[in-house]
Amino acid sequence: MPNKLIQVHLPNDDAMHRNSDAPAARAVNQAAVLIPLVQHEAQWQVLFIRRASNDRDRHSGQVAFPGGRLEQSDASHEAAALRETHEEIGVAPANINVLGRIDPYITVSDYQVTPIVGIVQWPTTLSLQNSEVARAFLIPLEWLKARDNFTFRTRAEMDARSAQRHPIIVYEEFDGETLWGATARMTLNFIKAVDEGKISLPSAPSTPST
Repeated sequence: MPNKLIQVHLPNDDAMHRNSDAPAARAVNQAAVLIPLVQHEAQWQVLFIRRASNDRDRHSGQVAFPGGRLEQSDASHEAAALRETHEEIGVAPANINVLGRIDPYITVSDYQVTPIVGIVQWPTTLSLQNSEVARAFLIPLEWLKARDNFTFRTRAEMDARSAQRHPIIVYEEFDGETLWGATARMTLNFIKAVDEGKISLPSAPSTPST
């Protein structure tokens, strides 16, 4: 849990964008997640889920993107992300406009996770898979971009070199939820891809004047 992590102060933000949880992480299994974007309240927001409590799941209760392991029936990482999203929160693939993908991320559990970026038609009624998902919620993209809203952390047993190279990203609490770990870093990698023009977002509509 993030409250057990120790905050570290790094000389710069070079360690903010990494493609793995740790230097020794290995890509053994393939997975895909959807980074679901919605236009809400005249701005881009990201749709996250909080995983249901499950003693057998090391990620139980954590904030995440919808997604999971690739199945033999999945024709691509995009297909897997869309299938998992439909299963977990009830959004049909036909209601998602896929914009592209960002670089894969390797987790400490040896999964190579490919984040797929897509726009969800909004508003829409979500149907949560209760065995997998406890809650779905939105966080504004501009809030996620703000450097003051997250810190670098480390585990007490992590050596100083690893802590500097692969710190753990922990966001401030938002709407009662804490975004941290692999999902937080994939979020920052997505923001970087947008800033560099690798993922292009349409302009969010302005609020009508009254």
